[in-house]
Amino acid sequence: MTIFVNLDITTMIPGVRRPPDLLPFVTVDRRTRTPLYRQIYDGYREAIVGGRLRPGQRLPSTRALAAELGISRIPVLGAFEQLLAEGYFESRVGAGTFVARSLPANLFDAGHREAVSDQRTRRGRRVLPRNPGVRLRAPEPWLQGWGAFRVSQPAVERFPFAAWSRLLARHCRNPRAALLHYGDPMGHRPFREAVAAYLRTARGVRGEARQVMVVSGSQQALAITARVLLEPGDRVWVEEPGYGGARDALMMAGARLVPVPVDDEGLDVAAGVAEGGKARAAYVTPSHQYPLGVTMSASRRLQLLAWARRNGSWIIEDDYDSEYRYQSLPVAALQGLDHDGRVVYIGTFSKVLFPALRLGYLVVPPDLVDRFAAVREAMDVFPPSLPQAVFADFIEHGHFARHIRRVRSLYRERRAALVEALDRELGSMVEMVGDSAGMHLAVTLRKGMADLEVAQHAARLGLWTMPLSSCYLGKPSRQGFVLGYGGTSTAEILPAVQRLRRVVAAVERR
Repeated sequence: MTIFVNLDITTMIPGVRRPPDLLPFVTVDRRTRTPLYRQIYDGYREAIVGGRLRPGQRLPSTRALAAELGISRIPVLGAFEQLLAEGYFESRVGAGTFVARSLPANLFDAGHREAVSDQRTRRGRRVLPRNPGVRLRAPEPWLQGWGAFRVSQPAVERFPFAAWSRLLARHCRNPRAALLHYGDPMGHRPFREAVAAYLRTARGVRGEARQVMVVSGSQQALAITARVLLEPGDRVWVEEPGYGGARDALMMAGARLVPVPVDDEGLDVAAGVAEGGKARAAYVTPSHQYPLGVTMSASRRLQLLAWARRNGSWIIEDDYDSEYRYQSLPVAALQGLDHDGRVVYIGTFSKVLFPALRLGYLVVPPDLVDRFAAVREAMDVFPPSLPQAVFADFIEHGHFARHIRRVRSLYRERRAALVEALDRELGSMVEMVGDSAGMHLAVTLRKGMADLEVAQHAARLGLWTMPLSSCYLGKPSRQGFVLGYGGTSTAEILPAVQRLRRVVAAVERR
C-alpha cells in the first residue's frame, strides 16, 4: 500500500499557510524492499531539491509523522537524522525541525533545475525525440502585456456581452442533449451553416456547410491542414516577412520552408517559382498580408492559382482579419477564384469577437472533407458544441453583423488617429506601409536603426511594439514595427506615440 503524507504546514511567510491540496508529499510503500527510513529520506530530499519545500519551512514532528504513516517512530528518526547530518534540515531548540536556511539559493531557481535537466539528458536518462518544428526561444517582451500597440488585440470592451450572456444563459438553462454528447468532428451543423452563409455573402467564398470545419482558432486550422496536405520534407512557400505561427505549424509537419519576398502586390509568385517552383504548397495572406498589410493584386492571385494548377500544389489562404477595410469594400477571398479545388481557406473569429473564445474555421475542397475530418477526430475528437450553438444564435439574431459594423467604424477612427500621431511625432523617422485595413499598421524605420532594441526598451514603458525584423525567416531586409491599434483607445494613441518617439530618439543617439 502507498501512503501519501503532507509534509507541512507553514510557509516562510509569517501568517501564510500553504493550501492543503498543494502540500508536497512523501510515499511509503510497504511492498518494496527499500527500507522505510530510506523512502522517507528520499521523499523529503526530492521535495527540497525540486523546490516544493523551501528554506525555513517548518516540518512535522517525528512523532506526528510516524503516527500519520502508521509506522514505528524509529525509521522516521533515522531519516530525519540523516537529513540533519547532510544539511537539508536544521533543528531549533524549542521550535522544531525546519528546512535548512543555509541551502544555496540557486538550488530553487529555474536555471539550476534546467542545468540538472541538461545533465540528465546528457547521461541518456531523459532523451526527447528531435522535432524540427519546435523552436525554443526567449520570451518576446512585446507580447507580454496588453495595451498600446499590442498586435491582434481587439476592442474587447466593445463586445456586446449582455446579448452574448443572454444567449449563453438560455442554452445553459435548458441544454439540448445533442450539445452534451459527442459531436461531429467537423463541428456543430447549425453553426457551420451560419458560417458558410456568412462567408458566401461577405467574403465571396465558394463552399457549403459540409466543407466547413470548426477549429479552436487559425493556429489549429494550420496544424490540421499541414498534417493533411504535407509529408516530411515537402517544400512550402511562405511569405517573407510573414506570420511566425504559420511557419511553426508547417515545420511541425516537417515542411521545408521556402521564403518568398512580398512587395506592394503581395507574394512575388515569379520569385517563388525561381526559388522552389515544385513546392507542395504555398501559405499566403492575400487580403491583408501579415505583417506588411498589402493586398495581393488580381494578377498575382491568378498567377498563384495557375502555378498551383500546373504543379498540382496547394494554396493555404489565411484570411485572418478581412472584415476590416476602411477605404473600400472588403476584398473577395482568393478561394472564390479557385475552380480546381486547390485552396484551403482559413479564418478566425478571434479578431472579431475576443481571442479567448477560440473559434475559427476551415473551408476545405469537397474531396478532402473526409481526410480533414479523420485528422481532426484523431487530434481532439470534436470541437466544443455549446459555444458554437451560442454563436449560431448570435449570428442569426443579427448581433454579429451589428458588432462588425460598430468596431469597423471604431478601428477606422483609431487607425486615423495613429497615422496622424506617427506623422506628427515621428515624421521622417518612419514610413508607413500597407493598405488602410485590419487591426495593425506596419511602419519601417530609417536605415541604420535597430527595431529589436527599440522594441525591448519600449516594452519596459508599457508599449508593445512588435519589431518587424522578428517576422522574417531569413535576414531582415527592413527594420520597423507592427503597431496594433484594435485594443488601443483613441485617447491613448497620441501619448503612446510620444513615448515611442522618445524611445526611438534615445536609441538613435547611442
